[in-house]
Formats: sequence, structure tokens, C-alpha cells
Amino acid sequence: MAISEVQIENSSFRVTRWELEPGDTIPKHVHEYEYVVVPLTEGMLWAADADGTETAVELSVGHSYARPAGAVHTIENRGTAWIIFVEIEKLS
Repeated sequence: MAISEVQIENSSFRVTRWELEPGDTIPKHVHEYEYVVVPLTEGMLWAADADGTETAVELSVGHSYARPAGAVHTIENRGTAWIIFVEIEKLS
């Protein structure tokens, strides 16, 4: 099971650290807010959208990416190493 730890939560931001060991999945969820992902490890995650479309998401340390609010997906680590990243949600 994926491990999550909310590190900061205030009126502007929620910062969550995620750790996924090989085979872990973050169940289907909706992103209510814009968010940024900051990879702490290299690797590949698989995102499955609500319609079942799968996308490989390559993570590279030091290369963050942003996504809009409204994203609906599951996330899966199909690799052989742990994947760790920080997710920063813009709450206001």
C-alpha cells in the first residue's frame, strides 16, 4: 500500500510526500486543486484515467511537473524500485 504523509497544510498549500514500493497503487482519485509533483527518485509510474487510458509518467529527480485541477486517475508503480515524490496542491 502506498505511504503518504502530509507535511504542510495551511490555507494556501497542502504538501504530501508519497512513497510507492513496487506493485503499489494509489486508488482512483480526483485532484480538486492544481498540483505540482516533485520527484525525489527516478522511475516510471503508470496513470490510468477514468476512461481507462493509461499513460507512462517518467520521473526524473529535479524535473517537476504540474497538472490542472480535475484530473481523475489511479497511479501504479510497475517497476522494481521504490518511487518517492512530493505533491504540492495549491488550495487557494
